[in-house]
Amino acid sequence: MTSRVKSLREQVYSFLRTQMNEGAVEPGEFLMLGEMARELGISKTPLRDALFQLEAEGFVRIFPRRGVMVRVLDLPEIANIYEILGSLESTAIINNVSKFSKTHVDRMNNLIDEMTLALDRSDFDAFYEKNLAFHDTYINLSTNSDLVHMIRIYKQRLYDFPRKKGFLKEWEIDSMGEHRELVDLFEKGDFEGASKFVRDVHWSYSVQERYIKRYYFASSHELDHPEGEGNL
Repeated sequence: MTSRVKSLREQVYSFLRTQMNEGAVEPGEFLMLGEMARELGISKTPLRDALFQLEAEGFVRIFPRRGVMVRVLDLPEIANIYEILGSLESTAIINNVSKFSKTHVDRMNNLIDEMTLALDRSDFDAFYEKNLAFHDTYINLSTNSDLVHMIRIYKQRLYDFPRKKGFLKEWEIDSMGEHRELVDLFEKGDFEGASKFVRDVHWSYSVQERYIKRYYFASSHELDHPEGEGNL
């Protein structure tokens, strides 16, 4: 895969993400390919190439002679993604024990502090970015580029396609507690325990199910919103 193809994929992905987050396109809708090509300044052929890649990654579905539809994220798929992410992150931990140091523990503790401040401000976007950085602290120790890439793709599928307007503060608070437990395991040098905790608790669909159903399938007024935004 060339860097040009990667760049084009990211352009199309970013365009679709923005369109959905602004409400211009909804999951389940068919895309206007001619309009997209004009907006991006490309022809339909490279656009289709990028969409084929996004289909393989689960973002869209291509129907012959009908067009391209943004995929709807349903509960069975969310459960599958949680299982996959738990396995991948667990593997990233256990396979890179020798690379982990106190510097990584300190960084994760600092990110927990920053996430706490973001929650206090009801700034979910900042919380989300710090949360990704927290996990990336140990994920990026891996030299398995395919593993790291797949984790990124599945998290985009969960969180960015589209990004919810609100959040569940109760879930984020519980998640922060899990982050602290994970860091405690790292500090103790219990990497096997940390690996199992990520897989069997943090990314366990059964453990997180009550929050998943509320977050992904609640109406906007049932979610928490940053101050000043109101219920959209």
